[in-house]
Amino acid sequence: MTSPASEGHTPPLQPDQIEALRAATPGLAVTNHLLACGSALMSQSVLDTVTNFLQLEARIGGYEAAASQQDRLDAVYGSVARLVNAAPQEIALVENATAAWSHAFYALDLGPGDRVLTSEAEYGANFVAFLHRQKRDGIVVDVVPSDAHGTLDVDALRAMIDDRVKLIAITWIPTNGGLVNPAEEVGAVAHEHGVAYLLDACQAVGQMPVDVTALNCDFLSATGRKFLRAPRGTGFLYVRNSWLETIEPAMVDHFGADWVTPDRYELRPDARRFETWESAYALRAGFGVAVEEALLLGLEAIQHRSWDLAAGLRDRLREVPGAEVRDIGAERSAIVSFTIEGLDPWPTVETLRGENIAIGATDPSSTWIDSTRRSLPTVMRAAPHYYNVESEIDALIDALNRLRQR
Repeated sequence: MTSPASEGHTPPLQPDQIEALRAATPGLAVTNHLLACGSALMSQSVLDTVTNFLQLEARIGGYEAAASQQDRLDAVYGSVARLVNAAPQEIALVENATAAWSHAFYALDLGPGDRVLTSEAEYGANFVAFLHRQKRDGIVVDVVPSDAHGTLDVDALRAMIDDRVKLIAITWIPTNGGLVNPAEEVGAVAHEHGVAYLLDACQAVGQMPVDVTALNCDFLSATGRKFLRAPRGTGFLYVRNSWLETIEPAMVDHFGADWVTPDRYELRPDARRFETWESAYALRAGFGVAVEEALLLGLEAIQHRSWDLAAGLRDRLREVPGAEVRDIGAERSAIVSFTIEGLDPWPTVETLRGENIAIGATDPSSTWIDSTRRSLPTVMRAAPHYYNVESEIDALIDALNRLRQR
């Protein structure tokens, strides 16, 4: 089995390809969308797949539509597996990244005194779950310090390992900036010490190659709506095959398990034990198309294009008086975080939206530890994707300059 990362270098996207991709993205005709880290624009093919499926449901019924499209729906597992270099039986399709992450985290047998190690840039939803199990189950949550670049310090992580550490859970790319944590190096430490490793790849999948074998992660969670360009309400959980011999979901229904006698059930042998019987099949079909489109382009080419655009945006922002790029890390992704003196982030986002320019903002509470450590205010964030062009970045910079001068 090969992953996108192991198939050799894919050629960079060419200008004619980019124009074709833009023409196949209907949203670009009406908006300058620079927020792939929030919810990227769907392609026409994804949109058609979802709407055609819904129309089929309307014509013949939901059950009948799913039955008639069963092969296509089942193929989505294989597509996602190829995306992350996994096996189809290691993939569960769920409604979002938080659901995926929570399914894994709450299934782990953690009790009083068990330590969970995490990063300073951990996402708010994940940390709330840590605190919930700390309160309910008595686990201990320890934060690994960052190095001089702001990334998780792998040497510090290694020094914190002891017999009480039962889980390492980190966010690969945080929501509040371009930081890329050393996920593969963390996985090597976890593997060396036999510690479970849960990786939040919500902002990573779709903008860069992902290989669960190289990462040595036991669980990986991701969404469809961000860089994968899939519909909202889609996501997936990867569960390493060896865990499927022992792990039991925190909740299960008769899709995840068979009721075999009046007092006994048997879990499914695959990761779909983490799914429930009902699902939005139209969205799942669209999700599968989005994954296949990313695979066809090549994740290396996508990364090269989107990260180059983000680097160019950072350079342009430094020319704006009063602007400060807030990204840290030795390696920086397609997410760009910044503040501009005199511009309140949320009203600025709303004003730009009225001008058909889409960026976002994030409050300190989304990554509380990192924001507190760096004394971060609310920051604006933009995330160009491969379908964006330099003129759209120019338009954003012009608009920010104009708003700053009001």
